[in-house]
Amino acid sequence: MKLDLLIVPGCPNAGIAADRLRHALDELGLHDVVFRTHSVTDHTSAEAARCTGSPTILINGQDAFEEPGRAPGLSCRLYRTPDGLAGAPTADQLRQALTSAL
Repeated sequence: MKLDLLIVPGCPNAGIAADRLRHALDELGLHDVVFRTHSVTDHTSAEAARCTGSPTILINGQDAFEEPGRAPGLSCRLYRTPDGLAGAPTADQLRQALTSAL
């Protein structure tokens, strides 16, 4: 499994997303799976990386929370969670996405 965390420098939700992703991997027993964090600094690199806001989580090259029609960009990204909009998916949402990718 290939995991990438795409962030814009200074993103206030990057740490939260990274912590939740690591927690979800550990809860699934995927302790050896590593993810790479990539800094996206301009629109060209956002398009190339398929970053639709920070943070974006790619599982095997696919946006784990893709929203059709969402354009690549450098803005903060919001996720729909059971508790409303948030700057990162919940650990449960990440576990579900990872399980679906296995």
